[in-house]
Order: sequence, then C-alpha cells, then structure tokens
Amino acid sequence: MQLTQKKSPVNIKAALTLATTTLLGSVSAVGYAQEPQQVTEESSWDFDTAFLYYSESDRVSVAEAIINAKKTFENDEVLNLKLTIDSLTGASANGATAQPNVQTFTRPSGKGSYQTDKNTTPLDDTFRDTRVQFNAQWTQPLAENYTGSAGGHISKEYDYLSLGINSMPSAYGSGESASKELFDATRRTDSDDKTTTDIMLGFTQVINRRMLMQFNYSYSTVDGYLSDPFKVLSVLDSNGYAQDYLYESRPDSRVKQSLFAQTKYHFEQNVVDVSYRYMWDDWKLDSHTIDSRLRVPLTSTSYLEPHLRFYQQSAADFYQPFLTQSSPMPMFASADYRIGEMSAYTIGLKYGMKMSDGN
Repeated sequence: MQLTQKKSPVNIKAALTLATTTLLGSVSAVGYAQEPQQVTEESSWDFDTAFLYYSESDRVSVAEAIINAKKTFENDEVLNLKLTIDSLTGASANGATAQPNVQTFTRPSGKGSYQTDKNTTPLDDTFRDTRVQFNAQWTQPLAENYTGSAGGHISKEYDYLSLGINSMPSAYGSGESASKELFDATRRTDSDDKTTTDIMLGFTQVINRRMLMQFNYSYSTVDGYLSDPFKVLSVLDSNGYAQDYLYESRPDSRVKQSLFAQTKYHFEQNVVDVSYRYMWDDWKLDSHTIDSRLRVPLTSTSYLEPHLRFYQQSAADFYQPFLTQSSPMPMFASADYRIGEMSAYTIGLKYGMKMSDGN
C-alpha cells in the first residue's frame, strides 16, 4: 500500500495530550508527607479545583477546568470522582512546508478551503474542540499493606469518544453551541476505531526516614486508526516547489515501553524531587525525560517550588518533513513535528500557601 491523495479523510482526531495539565486526585506513591486528617466515623468530601489557560502565539489556545471530589470511608475505602471540561481554539501546523507563494488547502472534510501566506508555516485554522470527561475510581484495602483499585472514564469531544476501564492492585513500601456549528462546518461523519491497552508495574521503597524511591515499567499497545486526518505532506519538485499535498499515513499499530525512576529526599527543610524516564517504541522513536523540583519552605504555611524539565526524542522511522516527486511514495509517512527529532526544556516556579481556613 502506498500513500494516496485523499480529498475526504475519515473524521477521527488523536486525543490531545497536554503535559501541562494538572491531574488532580492522581497522587503518586512517592509523595510529600501530609498532615493526618482526624477521622471520626467517616470523613467528609474533599474538593480540589483547578483552572488552566495555555496559549501559543498565533497558534492553539486551551482553557480547562477541573473539579475533583474525594471521600474516604471509615474502613479506608476511597471514592474519587473527577470532572474535566476544556476548550481548544486557534490554529495548528498542518505538516506542509512553507513556500514563496500563497498556498491553498482543502479542509479535512472537503468542505471549503483555507489559505496560507507566502513564506509562512501553513496552519490549519479549523483546530477547535470542546471536551467533557468524567472519571470514577474506587480503592479499598485487600490485605495488610495491599490495596485494590478499579475505575472507569468516559470522554466526549465533537468527533472523538473514549471509554476506558482500569484495575490496579498496589503494594506499599511506605461557549459550546457556536463552536460546535463552526466545527461541524469543516467535518464529515465518517468514523473509525482504535483500542489502547496500558499495563504498569511499579515498586516504591522507603530508603530511610528522609528518602523515598520509585521504579516503574510501563507497556502500552495501540491498534486501529492512528493517523492524524488533519496532517498533510508537501510533494516537492526538484526546485523545492510544492506540486501536490498528500494526507499522512501511519502504521495501524504501536507498542510503547518505558522505564521510570524517581527519588525524593527531604533535607532539614527543603525537599528535592528528581525523576528520569526512558521510552521506546516499535516506530523507532525513543525519548529521555529528566524532571526536577525543589520545594523550599518560606514559612510554616507557604513554600516556593522551582521546576526544571528537559526532554529529548529521536524521530519515528517514517517521519519525513516532505516528499519528492522523483522518489517512490512510501507506505507510511508523516511530517508531524511531534514525532520528529526534537529537544525541549521547561522552566517553572510554583508558589503554595495554606489559608487560615485550611484551604
């Protein structure tokens, strides 16, 4: 099978993943010491809320709200509920190369077209969506030092529905209507499926009264429709001018594996948190992630937490920034820079304060 020109790609979009999203209620086994709650017969509900706004200049913007509710029962059973609502607008690079002339692209559904100015990165301005997701998780003791956890989630976007279930035993070492109309105007109703299965094995160890360590191994397999219907590739002539545009094509399966190690050390006052993750898959893409945080108490009720993260990845074996007329069309190809070779770093600073009412 070779790449073919597609005027009307099917209407499935890969779920957006934001590393900056705050995942409330998903507490790592390696965590900071918390003040014990005084529980009589049964504790009351605890609520956490968060709001995220993320924006790139002339690109995509995201607004997200999260409400997390947690209740611990008298026999240490825990019910966790989380509601997430987010909205995406703006433009996203469509994969084509910049040209010295104006370029015109057909929208993903074939309904209309959009143009890109000369010598600029082509952007797809149909990038908009609204997502509503609900998660439920139940955790209860199984035996001494062992707990069991099971849950599920449902997530709905304009053109993407995700249903999931999970189960995990653990051992301890210690504005929608208007946006929908705009979205529908650029989409068709074809559909396809994909199935994801994730398995993680983890071990957490208390080294001493100041130090915790955690090690994880993760295995993930995905089957089904994995191409991004919004991404295209430019077909260039010998002079580098675009002669055609083809929609990308990716393999219909992917197996990912990763190793993760984390250490937290509590000095007399400060707490350092350092982790390393190595990921590899059968698309020949591998990555290294180093993440570090330093929690510095300012007073008994406030702290600062500087954050430094470095990420580096190789390119998938079918990644190509463009295609050439003189070369045979490959079976798989994508110009999506997210699966290309890249390095990135994040610098952040967090301030926390405990209010007089306990919030």
